[in-house]
Amino acid sequence: MRLNTIPILIFTLTVFNFCSRTAPVKTQSKSGIEISTSTDATIVNTESGKVAGYIENGIYIYKGIPYAQAERFMPPSKVSNWEGVRSSRAYGPTSPQNKRMGWYNDEHAFAFDWDDGYADEDCLRLNIWTPGINNNKQRPVMVWLHGGGYSSGSGHELPSYDGTNLSQKGDVVVVSLNHRLNVLGFLDLSAYGAKYKESGNVGLLDIVSSLEWINKNISSFGGDPNNVTIFGQSGGGGKVSTLLATPSAEGLFHKAIIQSGAMLNTMEAKWSRRIGTTVVKELDLKSSDIDKIQQIPYQQLLEAGEKAVAKVKLEADKENFKTFIFGWAPTIDGNVLPSKLFYPTPPEQSKNIPILIGTTLHEFSTSTYAPSLRTITHEQSIEQLREKYGNRVHEYINAFEKAYPSYTPKDLFDVDFIFRPNTIEFSNIISSWSNAPLYMYLFTWESPVLDGTLRSLHCLELPFVFNNIERHRSITGGGHEAMILGDTMSSAWINFAKTGNPNTESLPEWEPYTTNNESLMIFDKTCELKKGHDKELMDIIRLFPVRGL
Repeated sequence: MRLNTIPILIFTLTVFNFCSRTAPVKTQSKSGIEISTSTDATIVNTESGKVAGYIENGIYIYKGIPYAQAERFMPPSKVSNWEGVRSSRAYGPTSPQNKRMGWYNDEHAFAFDWDDGYADEDCLRLNIWTPGINNNKQRPVMVWLHGGGYSSGSGHELPSYDGTNLSQKGDVVVVSLNHRLNVLGFLDLSAYGAKYKESGNVGLLDIVSSLEWINKNISSFGGDPNNVTIFGQSGGGGKVSTLLATPSAEGLFHKAIIQSGAMLNTMEAKWSRRIGTTVVKELDLKSSDIDKIQQIPYQQLLEAGEKAVAKVKLEADKENFKTFIFGWAPTIDGNVLPSKLFYPTPPEQSKNIPILIGTTLHEFSTSTYAPSLRTITHEQSIEQLREKYGNRVHEYINAFEKAYPSYTPKDLFDVDFIFRPNTIEFSNIISSWSNAPLYMYLFTWESPVLDGTLRSLHCLELPFVFNNIERHRSITGGGHEAMILGDTMSSAWINFAKTGNPNTESLPEWEPYTTNNESLMIFDKTCELKKGHDKELMDIIRLFPVRGL
């Protein structure tokens, strides 16, 4: 995931030499994993034409397959057919986006180890990992939605996202994808006529289009179109939340996993349209020549968009409009999204969808970015916290100690109070209404990398979910303890994708969450089920400003 306002992420670029060959090639990596690029052995028929991938460690891999095509600001449409066999062995282009600021922080650049790829507006591509093809075997399908809000990121930006290990371990088909982001995916120009009526949601429609492609084509890749789980983290979790309330996505997935990204509400047309009209003014365009916006260079368009979002947000703040992501996000337009997501009433289409939901303990840990907090004393912490909690500071500390008896002073600043309150609110609404179970987790394991300063940060659970502890060892350390937890956690995600129940032999009995039991699975060196352990603390937190729902 990527949030450009948070100075996190990685380091150097490796230059690869490209060698052109005319015959199938077999190479062996230093790790002893064989790669076969045989076209004949990997051909799969899709509705638009044939694709060929490669085989690594027994897993068939396809990258950069077009799932749709689209003109700027227009809804996606079926991709044009191609002749012959399309090579699908390298990741496709990513959506254009702002510069990743995390590259300027060497420590986080090292830990996250991003691959930002190359950008192009023709970015509607997906990637597939599967144990077998063309054999009529119906495996569960797990569709990954990347983070970065709705502004940045890609389906391959982190080593954690590689689907090989998850596919091999669980006998599942893993899919990841790219879609339009920021001003390209969510600029609402509906004020300028019916042609642009869906422009504020085309990034969301891209994802729906990918699910439609999966529904029609995944059986050829060994997947079951009637057993699809969507899962995502941060902005990807927000996308999962939104799809649960998107009518055109109904029936295209059957289970949902929301990691650090529960959203109960999103943009409203009043504000998204105002952003759109402000962008047009910034570009010095008139209603009569609105179509010229199609030719505006991307960077100029993005800069106008960012200025517009900042201006309109000031107006929205004055009217106390609250949403978790303001600006580039799906819009309640009465069409693609006919009504508010889940707040106050959930949509009927999500009533029978099992949900797995949770957060990490520290998310954007304050001491990770403010080293002075790492050695703060208890007395100093009280003085700093008094600025926020006033005369209730001791009430906050007492409740914190009850929830986390072994806490240290820096924990008072580091424990997440942005994502977890929203997750609890989401879970309370859904579990009280749904026919399907909801399972909640809290990932508390702390990375040993960089002297432990990363703590249990935002994105840390990803290599555990994908069983990529060694592949992303720059953030996990790659140690035995992490390997064991990765095996446990990936097994839970696989079981949930298969059956809607995440229980495994390596976990204590994981009860579904209800407002009465507040059941919570803790993922750490020792996994344990807790019930309402931080209820008193959350009750206090809600009395103070928390990022909007």
